[in-house]
Amino acid sequence: MVRNVAVIGAGPSGLTSMKACLDEGMVPTCFESSDDLGGLWKFKAMSEPNRASIYRSLTINISKEMMCYSDFPIPADYPNYMHHSKILNYFRMYAEHFKLLQHIRFQTLVKCVRQSSDYSHTGKWEVVTENRDGQEERHIFDAVICCSGHYTYPNLPLKDFPGIETFEGKYFHSWDYKGPEDLYGKRVVVIGIGNSGGDIAVESSRVAEQVYMSTRRGAWVIRQVSDNGLPVDMKYNTRFVHILFQLLPINILNWIGEKKLNAMYDHTMYALKPTHRLFSQIPVINDDLPLKILSGSVILKPNVKEIRGSTVVFDDGSIVEKVDTIVFATGYSYDFPFLPRNAMYKSGHRVGLYKHVFPPNMEHPTLAVVGFIHALGAIMPQAEMQARWVTRVMKGHKKLPSNRAMIKAVEKDTKDMEKNYIVSKLTPLQVDFVSYMDEIAGEIGVRPSLPWLFFTDYPLFKKVLWGPVTTYQYRLMGPGKWDGARRAIFTQFDRMYQPLKTRQLKEQEPSIAGRLIKFSLTIMAGGATIYYIHVRNPNTIPTLLSKLRPQTI
Repeated sequence: MVRNVAVIGAGPSGLTSMKACLDEGMVPTCFESSDDLGGLWKFKAMSEPNRASIYRSLTINISKEMMCYSDFPIPADYPNYMHHSKILNYFRMYAEHFKLLQHIRFQTLVKCVRQSSDYSHTGKWEVVTENRDGQEERHIFDAVICCSGHYTYPNLPLKDFPGIETFEGKYFHSWDYKGPEDLYGKRVVVIGIGNSGGDIAVESSRVAEQVYMSTRRGAWVIRQVSDNGLPVDMKYNTRFVHILFQLLPINILNWIGEKKLNAMYDHTMYALKPTHRLFSQIPVINDDLPLKILSGSVILKPNVKEIRGSTVVFDDGSIVEKVDTIVFATGYSYDFPFLPRNAMYKSGHRVGLYKHVFPPNMEHPTLAVVGFIHALGAIMPQAEMQARWVTRVMKGHKKLPSNRAMIKAVEKDTKDMEKNYIVSKLTPLQVDFVSYMDEIAGEIGVRPSLPWLFFTDYPLFKKVLWGPVTTYQYRLMGPGKWDGARRAIFTQFDRMYQPLKTRQLKEQEPSIAGRLIKFSLTIMAGGATIYYIHVRNPNTIPTLLSKLRPQTI
């Protein structure tokens, strides 16, 4: 029986893994190489080797209600898009509330994880660590959960840029960027148009003489501030939209989404339009970049062909002279150097993990990776869901399929990702946020049932169907049920509005026509949902009705 669990890393994935262990009656010991929790969100003025790094002004691009843990809402007065210091405060409050700090060993580096001598019989692991004094220690654990993240090893592909050795200025990876202080009056080329590249281009353009942004494929750019000023994820990341994705062809959805984005700013006119469709890759989230392009502060360029001293030549033959600084926003490599090689099953470009969590070739389910996932959504909810499943498996409440079945599932998953998304060695992972959350929730037994809610708690049904897919939905029923989940769902928009109420205004009452339209849409959506469920599984609704009993969730 698993009792003692090693958790590697005290970032957002490590914190929720510890909490999940405690919920299942297991004792976690977390090893954190730094002097504080928070992982990626712990700002350091100087980047440290083998650690994630952020810049001074970094603000998260996921709204607070969509990123918080499922049984610990972020304070109502916190802004919707939080500065990294606020996020770190939230993690500290979470750790203190659930008494996690006593289980963390700070300034302790994990050097090696290997199977114990009796692994075949017990499934135990030996963990070798190095403390702050440089002394090695060996520990035996029943299980190990790796939560080391994947923004640790910057990818600096200098060989892809002929002449970089002749560059007369300064170049560095976005991992080393801390702020625009050294870019005053400079001519800057940012290579890469991901979220980091976009943020750095925008911020540096406020002080630089000129910023150029080089991209191979372009990108779809969406705004954080959506219709009526709502956070974009609370507006569109709903179950109703998710159902539409199951019913409509992807080409139609791409056309609708691209048309809406181009109505804000024509991606072709702004030289942003990528070679891929909207839902083939996670878009860039940046409200300021289009304005900077429109004002000329940032100029879009194609891929860099070569570098000649202080001159940068692009694929279209255009050149930029007197370049002072090149910022490589070229992503990250990923690795788990402390884990045994035989635990890392390779599948295509990625480490093959069953449902992105369990190595499929291990003899025992006592090693798991949490937080190694990529979707259009925050890592916190996904890592929490993974951790809840992992601890249920390790405790023996859930059983994994055979190794052969898991390997087959991993290979199918890899093919599906390559078919539906743009994947590479640097971006080998992408999943649909709601589909993945629901899939893992189904493994645990906490996936919300729309038919059941429709018949037993219609007001809650409307909130779950039409509202954002916040993590509270996965605490309504099943293992780990939280009594405050229903209230958290009904008050999630109150917490969204709270930090905006800095000046009192008289609010208008909704019109009768508006209420009628909303009611009609709700009926239509409910009918579509029932029809969708009936087509997929004709026995579900009759079975549910036959077992229906009065119940309040």
